[in-house]
Amino acid sequence: MKDSVVSLVFSIQSKMFKWVRIWLLLTVLHTLAPAVVPRIERRNVLFIMADDLRTSLGCYGDSVVKSPNIDQLASKSQVFLNAYAQQAVCAPSRTSMLTSRRPDTTRLYDFNSYWRVHSGNYTTLPQYFKSQGYFTMSVGKVFHPGIASNHTDDYPYSWSIPAYHPASFRYEKEKMCKGEDGKLHANLLCAVNVTEQPGGTLPDMESTDEAVRLLKTRANDDVPFFLAVGFHKPHIPFRIPQEYLGLYPIEQMTLAPDPNVPQLLPPVAYNPWTDVRKRDDVQKLNISFPYGPIPKDFQLRIRQHYYAAVSYMDAQVGRLLRTLDALGLTNSTMVVFTSDHGWSLGEHGEWAKYSNFDVTTRVPLIFFVPGVTTCQDQLPESTFPFIDPLTQSEPIFKIDQVIRNMVNLLDVFPTVSYMAGLGAPQPCPEISFQKELCTEGNNMAYTFQHQEERRDEEAIALSQYPRPADTPQVNSDLPDLKDIKIMGYSLRCWDYRYTLWLGFNPKTFKFNHSDIHAGELYMLADDPGEDNNIYNEAEASVMLTKMAGLPHTMSLWRRMRLQLLYLSAGRKTGRRKA
Repeated sequence: MKDSVVSLVFSIQSKMFKWVRIWLLLTVLHTLAPAVVPRIERRNVLFIMADDLRTSLGCYGDSVVKSPNIDQLASKSQVFLNAYAQQAVCAPSRTSMLTSRRPDTTRLYDFNSYWRVHSGNYTTLPQYFKSQGYFTMSVGKVFHPGIASNHTDDYPYSWSIPAYHPASFRYEKEKMCKGEDGKLHANLLCAVNVTEQPGGTLPDMESTDEAVRLLKTRANDDVPFFLAVGFHKPHIPFRIPQEYLGLYPIEQMTLAPDPNVPQLLPPVAYNPWTDVRKRDDVQKLNISFPYGPIPKDFQLRIRQHYYAAVSYMDAQVGRLLRTLDALGLTNSTMVVFTSDHGWSLGEHGEWAKYSNFDVTTRVPLIFFVPGVTTCQDQLPESTFPFIDPLTQSEPIFKIDQVIRNMVNLLDVFPTVSYMAGLGAPQPCPEISFQKELCTEGNNMAYTFQHQEERRDEEAIALSQYPRPADTPQVNSDLPDLKDIKIMGYSLRCWDYRYTLWLGFNPKTFKFNHSDIHAGELYMLADDPGEDNNIYNEAEASVMLTKMAGLPHTMSLWRRMRLQLLYLSAGRKTGRRKA
């Protein structure tokens, strides 16, 4: 027994050193990237971000959704199949992605602080492009508006002109949804006749109009541009054109495959979807807090409206891409499409975001790079013809260029920068609060030149989520910084999702790695839906004792990686004995 433990420790150490070597190699790739991918002329960038969009797209294998324009984009792009957000809520995720710093570095876990004041004067992705001579523009929801972006969307640091927000967005939280009683309500489900809405429009329609106008102003300008367009859908409320519901007949909708709260789910991990509960039509259902299930017929309607919102947003993406073609910009413009995080549609008995599960942290990430993902001399005159989801049947698009290994939204900043023709920022040091320009992500430029031959066992995605208590509270979904008592750190690799809920001090921004409130371990080959928690407290206690001698300076993520190697090695040994 002693020999086997010693052997296991040596095995873990060996794997640790391998992991460190991989990390060093990625660090070197930041500086040697020109040797991996040929230098190119600077490309324009159209950066499209959806809000609360999970991987419910045809190009990600969803057979229900109708997303022809995004699927068409994916067919001419490189698609990252396993991209993950660093925190499944709007402001922290967007700030993290656009600065390429983890939430523990931005110190933004809620909506109530501006990183330049609160943590460090970090350079953002658009700011970096602006400093390199680009004309940078923001339309819609790119940064989270309000305190989190200094009430200016980080203008003038990030943008050459003030950010644009659609005037009709002010009605999103008002009573705009006609109920069965003929009165207007602030409902969750809010399919509308657009002609009856103020101004005869909706926010994403307005944003698309403005983005098209801005593209026209840049079409004949020699100065390269970076245009970020943030769509509000499929974020709630589902205030969308009513005709999109017709794409999803209610009798054809199905419930989530795992609609019940898992038996062994730690209470701290559950999010009670309070923002959904606050809507007028949901309040009428009189659902008990925190676990009371939504009636099945209403669940089906939520899923119907979410999918309809995705198709509505897809049409706006199609309008943008069609404009690139019409203006002759396709050959010179890189298009990036992503989302800030996902959204639960009843999985685990949960709705909305606010968790560490795949359905809330996994996002689409698509890169169209002319001359790289497509040959410029082979591009047809119309690369992105508009496909109307309402009237046209979707062609079958073949997705050839895919990356299956795990990546993080932290990787977007360095990868976009390099693929556009700029140098990628250097990797951040272990502590980087005083470093204005660096990245905590990886430059994924090398993936565009070499077909992925195997799965990378060392590739991991890292997410986290704060909680105010061990059990669900009314503020569990979005606690203010001062109320955070626990931080759930989650590591996702090929075979496992491993989550630790650790004691957290909001005054020092420090976690206590020995103060474990709960743990989760999901074996994804047998349990892709993350429903069967196999974390064993007794086994974990033995592991922590054996690893008590690890350096206190070791980062949490490396510590968790070693713990996962230990736990998984034990399970593989157990399987062999069985």
